[in-house]
Amino acid sequence: MSKHTQASHNDIGTLAQDAHELMSATADVAGEKVGQARKRLGAALESGKEIYGRVQAKAGNCAKATDDALHNHPYQAIGIAVGVGALIGYFISRRYSRNDAKARAGTVSDQCGAIRNC
Repeated sequence: MSKHTQASHNDIGTLAQDAHELMSATADVAGEKVGQARKRLGAALESGKEIYGRVQAKAGNCAKATDDALHNHPYQAIGIAVGVGALIGYFISRRYSRNDAKARAGTVSDQCGAIRNC
């Protein structure tokens, strides 16, 4: 499990634990609003657990499908990765070459202005 996934899992677990502790702490508190809040919190916890389970299962299925595709078609995967990397490199180099050209153009105009002022 990656560090980010583990951190998200720990955060969700901490949130659920805090919510359960809040429900336990307010169990003896009487009042209609507190009772309604506890019911909503309990429903939200159950809904959150259900959504988390579905997302985790879907992520696992996607990871397995990706792994299978990479094992079944390794050369196509390498070709796609090289192509995407080349496109990213092309766009990044264009961006920096454009910024360098603007910087050089500004330097030339600054020099021309300095010559005229002399």
